Amino acid sequence: MTDGPLKERITIYEVAAKAGVSLATVSRVINNHQNVTEKTRKKVQKAIEELGYRPSGLAKALATSKTTNIGVIIPSANYVFVANMLNGITKTAREYGYAITLFVTSHEKDEALQAIDKLITSHVDGAIIFDDELEEEDVMQIVGYQVPVVVVNNRIEDEKKVGCITFGYEHTLREMIKDYLNRGDKKMYFLTIKDNPGRLLERLQRSFVNTHKAANREYDILLTEDSYSMTYEKFTDFFKETRRGFFVCHRDSPAAAVMNAAKENGLRIPEDVEILSLIGTRYAKILRPRVSNMFLNMNEVGETAMNMLRDMLNGETYPRRIKIETEFVPLDTTIN
Repeated sequence: MTDGPLKERITIYEVAAKAGVSLATVSRVINNHQNVTEKTRKKVQKAIEELGYRPSGLAKALATSKTTNIGVIIPSANYVFVANMLNGITKTAREYGYAITLFVTSHEKDEALQAIDKLITSHVDGAIIFDDELEEEDVMQIVGYQVPVVVVNNRIEDEKKVGCITFGYEHTLREMIKDYLNRGDKKMYFLTIKDNPGRLLERLQRSFVNTHKAANREYDILLTEDSYSMTYEKFTDFFKETRRGFFVCHRDSPAAAVMNAAKENGLRIPEDVEILSLIGTRYAKILRPRVSNMFLNMNEVGETAMNMLRDMLNGETYPRRIKIETEFVPLDTTIN
């Protein structure tokens, strides 16, 4: 039991106010800098003693006037897989004592270029970029300001100046399709986004098409909106005519829309309709039935990107290119 209420922690701000000096002056006194007059030093020390202040990390940071600030460009934090990557970045950044400045864009080239301008004028020490709209020359604009850059889901040829993390999706998807075509009889459909699907989805669509052409098998590409409700509405009508198929969806949300629309039309999963989510997240296992998916550990992607950038900030000059492989996870929506 205490004799009274717990005493609130005294901050450096209160010390500065009591001594009538700036935060930086308090910090210089705490860190024994020479450029403080004896009169000021005694005034600050007296305030510290009277308030019972204990120095924190902020005092040391103010003394050095140096905080490593990392700029991160992402298309949207609303997507679970992007949020997972961001979690990996921020967790690792905290371990290194780095600050993060976030720049969020939509799927528009102009917005992505504006994000670059904001990143440069923010004077960041390094940058991690995960955006489908930026080309190599856009990324090299940042490098031109002597800012180390790591790009995710993109490949920059000048690997001595830019770190690259790519995703090993295509091979996994090709092997999964080949296996299915050898044993399955349903027509396969690839769902893509109408407006600006992005590099990754375009690459996967090419792999899907080329694998079917090589096997001389019929397929179809279906254009959808990047919206659960609109995809659900589209497929509610679609399944009134088409009663069988294997549907490759770009992520868990459209996969759930296809699955629910199929069930509303009295179709069985996976007997009548099979479904694969290309970017599987924890929701693939939460949905019922559980959605078969291609899983990529985006938290690991974020950690890897931050570790790579830290090495670059520390002056490492070796080639920086890492591919993180995906894994096909067969669950309830495919016949395995």
